[in-house]
Amino acid sequence: MAAYPPGMDSDEHKRVLDPERDTDALKALTHPLRIQLLGLLRQDGPATASELAVRTGESSASTSYHLRVLAKYAFITEAEHRDGRERRWRAQHTVTSWSNEAMESSEAGRAFVGLARRRQLEHLEVSLARHEADMAAGRFGQEWVQPSGISDLMPRLTAESLSELRDTITRKLEELTARDAEDPRAEHVMLLTACLPLAPHDGGDTGREETDREGAS
Repeated sequence: MAAYPPGMDSDEHKRVLDPERDTDALKALTHPLRIQLLGLLRQDGPATASELAVRTGESSASTSYHLRVLAKYAFITEAEHRDGRERRWRAQHTVTSWSNEAMESSEAGRAFVGLARRRQLEHLEVSLARHEADMAAGRFGQEWVQPSGISDLMPRLTAESLSELRDTITRKLEELTARDAEDPRAEHVMLLTACLPLAPHDGGDTGREETDREGAS
């Protein structure tokens, strides 16, 4: 899930949410388990309610109910069944996008964005643990050691420059994803970008120099 920079167009791989047109869909997605289920289907591919129940620690009845709600609002759809015993579900799109400016105009939109951002932080923590376990177990080669990591930067930028930065990242990611689509060496990469302006603690300029000197980890 991601907020898209102004001017970025939708395509068939994105579900762009509008707080005015998609009020019911927004309410449906404002639920931690539904966001988790949608993320699992996007990340790991089609699955049944029972399989997702094992991964989430929920009951099959619970995952089945929430999957039906996601299907009602076209976030997921039925996948090809392996047999006739249980439905398999797949994600309709690879990403859910929205305009932060549009979402800010409604209570439902603000609630969804807040929940989505916190879910993304949880996803980062889970992904970090999974990454460390994968590297320790030797499931990835040495070539993945150097490019992996988390940066903690605090640059000073204008709103216009921050928008330009996000737009550049989005376009470059689309370019590289298309380039590597058929490369057998490509792996899923958890990429989370956070662009959060922070005011000085005292409301003035004091402390800006200290903030600028914070390094990357």
